[in-house]
Amino acid sequence: MSADRVLIDTSVWIEYFKGTDSDLTQAVEALINSGSVCTAGIILAELLQGARSEREMRVIEDIKESFTLIASDREGEAWLEAGRLSRELRKAGTTVHLADCLIAVLARENRCRIATRDVHFQAIKEKVGIELFLL
Repeated sequence: MSADRVLIDTSVWIEYFKGTDSDLTQAVEALINSGSVCTAGIILAELLQGARSEREMRVIEDIKESFTLIASDREGEAWLEAGRLSRELRKAGTTVHLADCLIAVLARENRCRIATRDVHFQAIKEKVGIELFLL
């Protein structure tokens, strides 16, 4: 796993934009300043679906221009792998959003750590072999 690329999950961006947790804000700003932050289309889509104003939409759209956008070289297979992962976790008793499964697949494929506040990634971590840190 590459220590220099960090995929910031939707859950962290939401709290960062709220600005109510100074420890999280400092951690995200340190990542941003280090130049290690990347993003994915699915994260941008999740953020946009929750945008409450045109201003929020513009800020979110700027993320795409500000950070490296990761994707899959095998787009269709990544979605299938995410679906299989979601199904496998559900059969084991843990329901995880398909978007989170895709984020994990993309992070592994692009050798990124995931910065998250979403505890679902703990279950995903064991199945996919990703590195994460909870903020």
